[in-house]
Amino acid sequence: MTEREAKNRIAKLILEINHHRYLYHVLDTEEISDGALDSLKRELDSLEKQFPKLKKVDSPTQRVSGRPLDKFVKVKHSKKVLSLADAFSRSDIEDWRERNERILSRRAGSRSAGKIKDYYTELKLDGLTVVLTYKNGLFWRGATRGDGSVGEDVTNNLKTIESIPLSLRPLKGKKLPNIIEIRGEVVMSKGVFVNLNKQRAKEGKDLFANPRNVAAGSIRQLDPKITRSRKLDCLAFEIISDLGQQTHQDSHRLLNKLGFKTEMNSRLCKNIDEVEDFLKQWVDKRKKLLYETDGSVIVVNDLRQEKILGHIGKAERWMLAYKFPAEQVTTKVLDIEVQIGRTGALTPVAILEPVSVAGSTVSRATLHNQDEIDRLDVRVGDTVIIQKAGDIIPDIVKTLTKLRTGKEKKFIFPKTCSSCHSPVTKKDGEVAYYCSNKKCYGQNVEAIIHFVSKKGFNIDGMGNSIVRQFIDQNLVVSPADIFSLKIGDLEPLEGFAQKKSLKLLKAIESSKNVGLSNFIYALGIRHVGEETSILLANYYGSLDKFSQADLDELQAINDVGPEVAKSIIAWLKDNQDLLDEFLKQGINIQNPKSKNNKLADQTFLFTGSLDIDRDSAKNKVRNLGGKIVSSVSKKLDYLVFGDKPGSKLAKAKKISSIKIISEQEFLKLIK
Repeated sequence: MTEREAKNRIAKLILEINHHRYLYHVLDTEEISDGALDSLKRELDSLEKQFPKLKKVDSPTQRVSGRPLDKFVKVKHSKKVLSLADAFSRSDIEDWRERNERILSRRAGSRSAGKIKDYYTELKLDGLTVVLTYKNGLFWRGATRGDGSVGEDVTNNLKTIESIPLSLRPLKGKKLPNIIEIRGEVVMSKGVFVNLNKQRAKEGKDLFANPRNVAAGSIRQLDPKITRSRKLDCLAFEIISDLGQQTHQDSHRLLNKLGFKTEMNSRLCKNIDEVEDFLKQWVDKRKKLLYETDGSVIVVNDLRQEKILGHIGKAERWMLAYKFPAEQVTTKVLDIEVQIGRTGALTPVAILEPVSVAGSTVSRATLHNQDEIDRLDVRVGDTVIIQKAGDIIPDIVKTLTKLRTGKEKKFIFPKTCSSCHSPVTKKDGEVAYYCSNKKCYGQNVEAIIHFVSKKGFNIDGMGNSIVRQFIDQNLVVSPADIFSLKIGDLEPLEGFAQKKSLKLLKAIESSKNVGLSNFIYALGIRHVGEETSILLANYYGSLDKFSQADLDELQAINDVGPEVAKSIIAWLKDNQDLLDEFLKQGINIQNPKSKNNKLADQTFLFTGSLDIDRDSAKNKVRNLGGKIVSSVSKKLDYLVFGDKPGSKLAKAKKISSIKIISEQEFLKLIK
């Protein structure tokens, strides 16, 4: 091949490779396979090595270039990268709108002329902001945001990101300025993050905390090859240069045409009501996104209005960052109370200054036991960090002891039950305290609430307050009494009209058809939770056989230890009459069906946020003969992890026999 032929071939290869890069990384589609694209890149690389003079700076082969750096060079931005003011509610957004419209009205000389025309809303990705500079259409320099005025030159690292074009695509009928500045967010997808942590777990390395930290750390690697291995992405969100755009929406369209990837869920909103609709839509839906997002950016769409508004201090006036409900927040401990459970165990609960976390207002958090209080060193009056474990249970994770004033009070566990005032006892080898009165009112209330719960008899409409009402009126003393209730018992009660009474009685009647595992769970036997109930139901197969269980037989069942076995025997000894009463009331217990034992005797544990419903995943395992466990140990066969897996993944990697699999691998396993 002559040099001239090579030059023509190289030019065509670059055009073809860039075309497919644009399709894949910007338009999320493809015309050829990865293998075919790699083949084109190999041919280009071979020609450039054969004819080095023909190698171009924007060649796709130059995405990993240069030796590792000794340090990063500081870069001064042509225009400051300012921060955004935060909003947490509709009223915050309205205040922002009103302030901006007052400014616009003053400048325009009339109130009507100062009205904001529309808004552009886009999801705020949780990554690292970068400034990309193009000279004569070629990627010239990339820098981190830094302090907003000065960043670091990370050009070689940014070149490794396929979604950043090395040369801009031409705009039809428009000449591009010599210098064009683009702003974007470097991110790591959740899937890449999960796989990266999985690999690190296999290698015995510490796990990364979250995708944002990895993305930021990867861009600041001195060796671009490390950055490339992290499979980062970059989504552009703003054009600093004047390309004739009149709105922020125009900027996004131009970015796509120039060859950049943008956040495709953005939306033009005519008013604040439409903005609020957008925000509500994404509070939960964001969990399904490829990338982490902590909020939305609300932008005054008209660029002329943007220029008039300008900035104040370190924040742009025309942009606002709406933060989605936080998963971790701080609040104060107002008091510590003690609650009694169905087994008589007393649990300390922190009464909190109400605070919004993960979409709901939290005013209470369990402290589990005295040992946990001592570990956290939490006192009444302390400022604490709380989070929702798995987006469900409020939990105190840290006490900010440096914020103490000296007025905080240590919690002393009471010597009597908070419900019946009977003496409190502590059993050998346990951390919990128990009420000594087996007929304790509070204990009975919790036992019946447990009995009618979703995993038990699942009686729709029989909530906690109704259970208390029935017990207070002496209509229900034991769980079996629920099934003898008549309409005449209910109608005299406050809040019970005929329609409501009939509806509840119908739900009670429907609940009489119950699975054996649900029935065993509903009994509230100490140490017998959902998984053990399923295990016992599958082993015995009928209530008759279970009710005649003996200690040696129970202890011989895998995963039923001596304490659990003793607890079951003690309950059966004291409650045979109750079991007989259930049968007299017409309870129809459905025995377990035979099943596919593909996962027979295999144990599973799920950790992190999963796309598949957690309960559905557990049921799939059980239906295939597998078991669910609650903690990491040598008895665990599979750990299935999703986003933000936490400490269980770190523990599992230390045990070589545990198979650590992603959600996708789990779904393949159960097919």
